[in-house]
Amino acid sequence: METAIDTFQGYTFHFEWEVAAQEWLQSLIVDSPIGTAIVSMITFFGEQLVLIVVLGFLYWWFDKDFGKFVWTNILVGTMVTPMLKNVAFRRRPYFDNPGIKILKPPVSSAPASDIRAQGYSFPSGHTTNSTILYGSLPVYKKNNKILLVIGFVAPFLVGLSRVMLGAHYITDVLVGWVLGALVLFLVSYLQRRVKREWLLHLVIAIVCIPGFFYCQTADYYISYGMMIGFFLANAFEKRFVNFKSTRSVVRGILRLLGGATLYFGLNALFKYICELIFSEEFLASASFASFAIITVRYVIIMFLIIGVYPLAFDRIGTPKAK
Repeated sequence: METAIDTFQGYTFHFEWEVAAQEWLQSLIVDSPIGTAIVSMITFFGEQLVLIVVLGFLYWWFDKDFGKFVWTNILVGTMVTPMLKNVAFRRRPYFDNPGIKILKPPVSSAPASDIRAQGYSFPSGHTTNSTILYGSLPVYKKNNKILLVIGFVAPFLVGLSRVMLGAHYITDVLVGWVLGALVLFLVSYLQRRVKREWLLHLVIAIVCIPGFFYCQTADYYISYGMMIGFFLANAFEKRFVNFKSTRSVVRGILRLLGGATLYFGLNALFKYICELIFSEEFLASASFASFAIITVRYVIIMFLIIGVYPLAFDRIGTPKAK
């Protein structure tokens, strides 16, 4: 195993075999625009937009309880991944291996060479999140063979795509699958066994707090804010809203489109407000205060879209539950 350390830019560690295997996998698509496009499409199923659409469909439209179950699983996963990334600080494979190309940067809006913007490599967040998301479907809906196939095939393909695109080492993906499975089954088990929902939420929030003492990347603080906002919204929705799921396709589409628009719209709005109030240097400082603002921002966003937004559902023809 080769190891090198760069104190300021993260750590480089990998097995020789995984670099060779990754170079071979990339050789299958690197000179093929069609092949690269197909693999990029596969990796898309582990990205934020798809997660929002699937979770929004389940929660706002299809089955609220199903949606809450999957939301809780995935939010824990999005917390655990950056907590581990901020321990390993593993550099992405294309930073240190000339034979590995980055065919689709993790953050397309930033230069591929910007390590802070592109994030760290271990473990693979796409792989962990897709394992939890798609694996939660057959765990909740038992004896559904189609969902069972999706639960295994989708995470496998997403993980493979991350290696082929040059964004992750093979070991990043292997650990992502294992981590996703552990979070999936542990949190699913706790959701079914702990009858007091508020207690489970409190325990999860406390267990994830240590990241505040060492995490240096924004993804941890975004995830913690989303998780707390979701937990608070759950209590609010149960007490004051109590909306019903719908089998109307039109109403479901309107709910989903409205929720997705609200999520991304609020994101843009709060970002703009923060840029007006605070200096660019402060927001980019990676200080505890700047990260705290990020956390609060996402607490508010999640509370609004999960707890408050459903108040509008009865205005499009869906009565609230009695």
